[in-house]
Amino acid sequence: ERPTLCWDGSQRLSRSSDMLVQQQLQTREKPYECLECGKNFVRSRDLLSHHRVHTAERPYMCQECRKSFRKSSHLIRHQQIH
Repeated sequence: ERPTLCWDGSQRLSRSSDMLVQQQLQTREKPYECLECGKNFVRSRDLLSHHRVHTAERPYMCQECRKSFRKSSHLIRHQQIH
């Protein structure tokens, strides 16, 4: 896919979905709302990650010590201690 010129002309983005997120960030639009607490997010994946706060879901587990994490980035950071 060819790069798309961002709506305000400030950046070139590689996908139209990136352009939509960039526009939402610039306009502070947050269409994804958590039904538990009312917090809003720009990206659906951020809402999904946030929802784990309410469910206590921890899908990312360290294979060495069996400790689990809500976010993959937290697991990666943890694995550096082993």
